[in-house]
Amino acid sequence: MRIAVIGSGYVGLVSGACFSEFGVNVTCVDLDAGKIARLEKGEMPIYEPGLDQLVMSNMAAKRLSFTTDLNAAVKGADAVFIAVGTPSRRGDGHADLSYVFGAAEQIAQAMDGYTVVVTKSTVPVGTGRKVADIIRKTRPDAAFDVVSNPEFLREGSAIGDFMRPDRVVIGAETERAQNVMRELYRPLFLNETPILFTKIETSELTKYAANSFLAAKISFINEIADLCEKVGADVQDVAKGIGLDGRIGRKFLHAGPGYGGSCFPKDCLALVKTAQDAGSPVSIIEAVIKVNDNRKEDMAQRVIRACGGNVKGKTLAVLGVTFKPNTDDMRDSPALDIIPALQKAGATVRAFDPEGMKEAAKMMDNVVWSKDTYETMTGADAVVIITEWNEFRALDLPRVKSLLSSPTVIDLRNIYKPEDMSAAGFYYVSIGRAAVEPSDTAERRQALGTSR
Repeated sequence: MRIAVIGSGYVGLVSGACFSEFGVNVTCVDLDAGKIARLEKGEMPIYEPGLDQLVMSNMAAKRLSFTTDLNAAVKGADAVFIAVGTPSRRGDGHADLSYVFGAAEQIAQAMDGYTVVVTKSTVPVGTGRKVADIIRKTRPDAAFDVVSNPEFLREGSAIGDFMRPDRVVIGAETERAQNVMRELYRPLFLNETPILFTKIETSELTKYAANSFLAAKISFINEIADLCEKVGADVQDVAKGIGLDGRIGRKFLHAGPGYGGSCFPKDCLALVKTAQDAGSPVSIIEAVIKVNDNRKEDMAQRVIRACGGNVKGKTLAVLGVTFKPNTDDMRDSPALDIIPALQKAGATVRAFDPEGMKEAAKMMDNVVWSKDTYETMTGADAVVIITEWNEFRALDLPRVKSLLSSPTVIDLRNIYKPEDMSAAGFYYVSIGRAAVEPSDTAERRQALGTSR
């Protein structure tokens, strides 16, 4: 089979590379000539573990290619995937579908036979019908079907998610279109992956419902974490206790500084707007958005309180700025709220992130970017862990203590055990658990000073 993927961003590039690994001939299209030139050299525009090797091996096998020529890519393709961006529209929060509709018109002009046009981008309910209308208006003679096939890729784990998904959802309403999609996903049928065929609207809504539900779990456990701190409970144990219930599940019950990234914030907002327009408000998701916004704002205040109530003139070592590990994505990262707030309160921020500093530097001013984890700490008054990269999970604690001017660690991801940090001589503050002081009295005085 031969397919074209319009858009070589995160979703388009990962999907195209994975389909080519299935044995499909894939052409990825992008208007950005510079991006295409870099991809042809094997240079990835995003950080995703294993993606560079996957792209290079399939380019070498002649199954994967890149171009700016949409017409050439679409002609003769069995299916064309629309994988362009759908950012939140300024002013009202609706998904901006201009790129999707523009791609649909160009695809219509280029088609030269029966083609399945697949919306891979995350789009509101009703978009597939509008795409079909655009194609029909542009090319009344065209033979085509429009299909919805939302992606469920986690940044940092996207290749595994594509190759070994929990499920594949396909909104396809003709047998001909379903057969094309079955052939494309044939390797997953052989692996007995659940493939759900639905109406187009059902498929579109399933994507938003899934992301909003996961966001709700995050906001829920964050509010429970706040309650734990008030009543003396441990949110880690609470999460384990409820997560062992098969009806609830363990995933996405990790208390922290709030969700971010390219999906949850905009998808929750788009679902709210869609529901309002349909006259069926989703009040729970409205609350989820509010809780998450407040969460990010509160994190800087937690850091300030942990530093004795005042960070003016102090240096803070920040570990991790991306919204999650194993990505360079800074979109809606909690760091974008926390770091500027700390700076506004008078702190100097030194930061290190294994992959995100280049992107972060475009979005935050006056941050001192360090070359490694430990350089951030030299002479700093406290360490603040924002992103749980693996290399932060096993810090050399004696070395950390020797580098800091005060042995204070604020862990917004709960990656250390309070009793271990106390034994190592740290004043340790985490989320949904009681703060602990150094076990040694002299060290406790040094950490607390006169202000704690």
